[in-house]
Amino acid sequence: MFYSKSLSKMGCLLSFATLILLSAITKGGSSKTSGVFSSRLETNIATPAQNNSIGITVMPEDATVWASPLAEEEKNAKGSKNVRDYDDADKSHSSSSSISSPKVTIWNKLRRRVTVRRLPYWARTQTIDLNENSMATINHSSMLINHLQDLLFNSNSSDIMLKVYTGNSDEVKVFHTHHLLLILQSDVFEDLLLNHTVTTLILQESAECAALFETLLRYLYCGKITILLNQVVPLHKLASKYHVTALQQGIIEYMSQQLASASPRGHVVSWYHYSLRIGDKNLQERCMRFLAWNMSTVIHSKEWQTISDDLMISLLQRSDLVVENELEIYYGVEEWIKKNQPDILVAETVLKLIRYIMISPQSLFQIQKQSSVMNEHYSSIHNLFFLAFQFHSTSPLVFAKYFNVNCSLFIPRNYLSSSWGSQWVINNPARDDRSTSFQTQLAPSNYDASKKVTWNALFSPRWLPVSLRPSYSYSSYGAVQAFNPEESRPRIIITPATNSVSFAGVTFQKTILVRVKKDGRSYVKHIYDFHQSTEETGDFLLQADFQKHSSEYLIDNSLHLHIIIKPIYQSLIKAIK
Repeated sequence: MFYSKSLSKMGCLLSFATLILLSAITKGGSSKTSGVFSSRLETNIATPAQNNSIGITVMPEDATVWASPLAEEEKNAKGSKNVRDYDDADKSHSSSSSISSPKVTIWNKLRRRVTVRRLPYWARTQTIDLNENSMATINHSSMLINHLQDLLFNSNSSDIMLKVYTGNSDEVKVFHTHHLLLILQSDVFEDLLLNHTVTTLILQESAECAALFETLLRYLYCGKITILLNQVVPLHKLASKYHVTALQQGIIEYMSQQLASASPRGHVVSWYHYSLRIGDKNLQERCMRFLAWNMSTVIHSKEWQTISDDLMISLLQRSDLVVENELEIYYGVEEWIKKNQPDILVAETVLKLIRYIMISPQSLFQIQKQSSVMNEHYSSIHNLFFLAFQFHSTSPLVFAKYFNVNCSLFIPRNYLSSSWGSQWVINNPARDDRSTSFQTQLAPSNYDASKKVTWNALFSPRWLPVSLRPSYSYSSYGAVQAFNPEESRPRIIITPATNSVSFAGVTFQKTILVRVKKDGRSYVKHIYDFHQSTEETGDFLLQADFQKHSSEYLIDNSLHLHIIIKPIYQSLIKAIK
């Protein structure tokens, strides 16, 4: 053998060293390690140092490993009191082993002890700590949902049959369902199934609701459905009828988020009328606000003719309507009256809500002579026409001496025409500060038609309020800013370039419209109002992130604003809504 040949050549010197090492081994007791041999590596598996740890011996990938008789020898020797009886153990194992390996001798034991001490770093035992308190989550909820959905279409395990009839027709839809799932999701079904002998329920639904009854059942089984804009009302009716509260709330939230979605005939007006019937005031206000802020678009849509009498009156009472001018509102109302033929009282009420003072004298004369609706109802409207002509014939100061100007008739709406403001498209708004200038009329009165006011506007994408402006700390490296740039916010300032002395009798309300785009059409998402004495609005686009190209506030990487200046003949008053 390799080692025995080498040792035979060393002579007496090795014999002397051997006696010393053998004495050290026998005094230290038997080894508890297991021998592992390879063609290119000889090592041992170390005993784990602590509880809750696993010893891993690192070996070359191409090493050939076989069991060693040394391992068997030490396994048999474990626990033996005669730890010095090596020769007998060697004989018993060497005679039974058929694997070609080094002879089991004291020298091999000595070599193994020496080899352990000379292991390279990469071959030493590695330890992985195990935490007895570690936890893992096994989530198969999607599998469960799939099984429940399959259960809906498995009639073999069904114990309740639902028969859904449509109106007065003989059409019937049959669904095989399960008692437990129905009563868990709906207290109405729970009441209907109190008698456990019932195996069939007869239900009566409208045609639009019956068409979506399977969708309702799928929600009861799976908690997840996909719906379209034209399905939300009948599906909400079903959820309300059977007291599926979570589905009701989910549909209302979906409706609130989809007001700007495109649809062939429009849906906001119908959703408003539905929210009125179910008494959901939050959805009512959201629908009303969307219609008001996008009034110009609504007037020219198919939805305009479906507006109810009460909704029309409520809209015309508001001062935040966004239209090209007041004349656009008049012609829209005229078309609505012709199409819907409301009662005389309703028609006259609607016509009186138009702010004729904001219409030029030329357009007023045209309405008097050419409008068939005005000719029919002029007797009840003529006093408003006369007041408008008086307003346009004198200065605001003189007019205010004889007439009460503290009413909504003298408050401009959000007019988009150039005489009232300017559109401002800011490309790549996150880049740096921008500024622009524009002119508006001093007042809507024809008497002041030639007088203009110049305005300066400044936009800053990253502005810090005084309380958050950077402070500096000094160190050996110089001054260091101590603030978070994320605390900055967008800011817009609008100031007149003309001396305010020339504004005698008139104050100004500044309004900023923010347009966004959805489904290919633009709409007004935000309106900010502030008074002449205030240069800016404090909450301007607080949640906007112009760094992201996907930001909802960017249309083709541009921010679309429209600035409107409203001349008002008294201190700022709240608009009637």
